[in-house]
Amino acid sequence: QVQLVESGGGLVQAGGSLTLSCAASGLSFSSYTMGWFRQVPGKEREFVAGIGWSGGRKYYSHSVAGRFTISRDSAKNTITLQMDSLKPEDTAVYYCGIQYGKEVFGPSGPDNWGQGTQVTVSS
Repeated sequence: QVQLVESGGGLVQAGGSLTLSCAASGLSFSSYTMGWFRQVPGKEREFVAGIGWSGGRKYYSHSVAGRFTISRDSAKNTITLQMDSLKPEDTAVYYCGIQYGKEVFGPSGPDNWGQGTQVTVSS
C-alpha cells in the first residue's frame, strides 16, 4: 500500500521561504510522476509542480514558475518543493500526489494523496 507523508509546512512572512518534503513508501511501479497540489477553502485543488521519475522532467504552474523548485531524491523516494519569494496568495494546504504510468500528471490527477500540510504566508 502506497503512503505519502508530507512535512515542512508552517507560517512565514511574505518574501520568505519554506521547504516541503514528501516521502513515498510501498511503491511498486517504476514509472510515475509525483508532485504538489494546493487547496484553499471553497476552491478546487490546483496543480503546483510535478516531476517525472524516469526522466526527471520538471513542470510548474504559471503562478509559481520562477519562485518554486521541485526536486527528487530517487534513493529515498522523496520529493522536495523549495518555495521562495512567497506571497500571501500562496497560503493553502499543500498536498503531495502520485500518478502511475505517467511522466506528467494526466487529467484524472493523482492516484494517491498525502494528508496535506498547511502553508500560511502573512503579509
